[in-house]
Amino acid sequence: MKTRTILKVRGTVQGVGFRPFVYRLATDLNLRGTVKNLGDSGVEIVLEGEKEKVKKFERRLGDESPPLADVKELDKEEREFSGLEEFKIVKSSGTSQGNGTIPPDTAICDDCLEDVKDEKSRYNGYWATSCVNCGPRFSVVRKLPYDRERTSMDKFDMCKDCREEYENPGDRRYHAQTIACPNCGPELFSTPSRKRPIESASEILEQGGIIALKGTGGTHLACDARKDGSVRKLKERLDRREKPLAVMVPDLDYVDKVARTSKEEKETLKSIRRPIVVVKERNGSPLSQEVSPKLSNVGIMLPYTGLHHLLFENIDFPIVMTSANLPGKPMLVENERIKQMEDIADLLLLHERKIESRCDDSVVRFSDGERRFIRRSRGWTPEPLEVDLGNENILGLGGEFGNTVAIYKDGNCYISQHIGNVDNIETLNFLKESVKHMKKITGTESFDLIACDMHPGFMTTELAEEFNKEVQKVQHHHAHLASVLGEREGEEIVGIAADGTGYGENGNVWGGEVIYTNGDSFERLGSLSRMLMPGGEKAIQFPSRMIAGILYDNDMREILSKHGSFPGGPEERKMVIRQTEERLNTPTTTSAGRFLDAVSSLLNICQSKSYQGEPALKLESAALSGSPLDIELDFKREGGRSVLDVQKIFRRIVELKENRTKKQDIAATAQEALGRGLGKIAARNAEDKGLEKVGFTGGLAYNCSITRAVKNEAERRNLELISNREVPCGDGGLSFGQVIVAGRS
Repeated sequence: MKTRTILKVRGTVQGVGFRPFVYRLATDLNLRGTVKNLGDSGVEIVLEGEKEKVKKFERRLGDESPPLADVKELDKEEREFSGLEEFKIVKSSGTSQGNGTIPPDTAICDDCLEDVKDEKSRYNGYWATSCVNCGPRFSVVRKLPYDRERTSMDKFDMCKDCREEYENPGDRRYHAQTIACPNCGPELFSTPSRKRPIESASEILEQGGIIALKGTGGTHLACDARKDGSVRKLKERLDRREKPLAVMVPDLDYVDKVARTSKEEKETLKSIRRPIVVVKERNGSPLSQEVSPKLSNVGIMLPYTGLHHLLFENIDFPIVMTSANLPGKPMLVENERIKQMEDIADLLLLHERKIESRCDDSVVRFSDGERRFIRRSRGWTPEPLEVDLGNENILGLGGEFGNTVAIYKDGNCYISQHIGNVDNIETLNFLKESVKHMKKITGTESFDLIACDMHPGFMTTELAEEFNKEVQKVQHHHAHLASVLGEREGEEIVGIAADGTGYGENGNVWGGEVIYTNGDSFERLGSLSRMLMPGGEKAIQFPSRMIAGILYDNDMREILSKHGSFPGGPEERKMVIRQTEERLNTPTTTSAGRFLDAVSSLLNICQSKSYQGEPALKLESAALSGSPLDIELDFKREGGRSVLDVQKIFRRIVELKENRTKKQDIAATAQEALGRGLGKIAARNAEDKGLEKVGFTGGLAYNCSITRAVKNEAERRNLELISNREVPCGDGGLSFGQVIVAGRS
């Protein structure tokens, strides 16, 4: 029996090879009809033929779609059979005005990689080989509709062979806007100039040197990850002596030499999105200890561009791949500015294709089998999250550290690439550029509402007020928990937001909070007990100050003299004691991060912070080889909320140290006590409100041991623990949370 069926498909189905895929599938099944793009980011498919073959088409449409396609909706309508004679791709109707049709930058696909390696292919050895299933999108597009003339490929005219493939609906490069070959595409070159730039770069890496490598969304600095001297030299030149660096390994086999990985971690490593995955480093790993000093984890990734694969054809060892940027500034993308790296790199490997939008590597970590974003960027941006917040256009500007921005429009929230720490004018300008670019690719003309952090000193807060629109200032930890709520489109939640710093409603520094929210408003139900921060920001830089800040009563002097460490020696210790006793420049905090910093200092694990979260991360690594001891917790009521007494926990930690308990066991005990205490407060309040779930977010939600302790407390009351899955638990998720709060208010 013959039928005529009309399918309307919505989702990420434009600019991803969906129409040629439909064409090939229909002709393979001997069906007649048409396929065309619609102006609302959808695709319309008209099918005529045997009913069974149409059903088979529908099944295969879902199972075999191109890797970058994401079918969200499929509407079906039956019509009268008309007897079409062929299947063809027809001209699009309407104009695409955004709505997230641009897919993210992704890794080179297996077919293109085979072309690069095939000596008989015209793409053999070509670094920028791509097709509709892979390669750059977000980083090269200027505006929509997504056509070549609106991308940075517009300056490269297609040769005859590329044009034939581009216009052939049976070819996987049909309407591939980044199609290019050695005859017509952007060239690779080096500074200083070398005839064979890739081979020259490989030789420098083998000799222990450093190269700068311009890639898809930015520039990396690379060196041999096995050699202490090479890694140390790179760190010294970048002034990142303690900061862990990501490593690119040649293939999956090499992953097993470096790390102990789960099935989920390996699947993520080899996925077309190719993020950095933070994994447990294997004992006896060939990596230099300089890569991630005093940490048990290492961030690894696989090659994701043709250039990477060509480089690894000449070397067989892992290389450090870290962002090329000046301290605190955005990653470099312009060739002239990349040349500022000449004092750091021995060779610059550059190309002629302009990067329209820089886009750092994404970073993920798994906890109890669940993926957590540390950084959501290349491979995901600008894919939207579906959430219903009405008809207003909303901009969320995030906070200050590890920032992103978010735009809500028509039921979708689009989160930008990683922007970084917005504490300087260069990064603020990058943020402004990102807002402008995201507006273009989402078709957003203006905003009805701007959301930002409550902190009066943040550059993002000042920027929000410059927009001359209605501004909603959202408390930091409220935004964190709203981001969990928004991902699951729940109505209300009691959860823990635990991190280093967040501006509280009373002007104090919060960071260990139990909060109820329905998105619109929030109620602070619990927290850690109050601590002091002697010297303000200095207490973050030098965590021994937090020992005084926690033990600000009688035993502070004795414990600091035994266990404190200060760069200024005894004189600085006396000054800190005086500051604390007289309450001079000692802001109040309830920060879980500051508590862990103090424990890290007490155990002499980390005495000075050189990167975000360093003392707590090193404490976590030490705790992995320890076992937590069961210590009693104390709670009290303060300001109408339940408070975990961290002073009593810390004194017990001091006693364990003075009794010569193993350092690793003490570290594990501190983490478990913190997680258990916050978990008890959250679970009790969730149960009292008749809720079935407890949320956990903020930077400490990445800590597997703390998460496990919170989860145990939730499960004791038959509650489910939930956390962020699609946005970072850290500050990269704030912009999304701010949008949720603003949209529900």
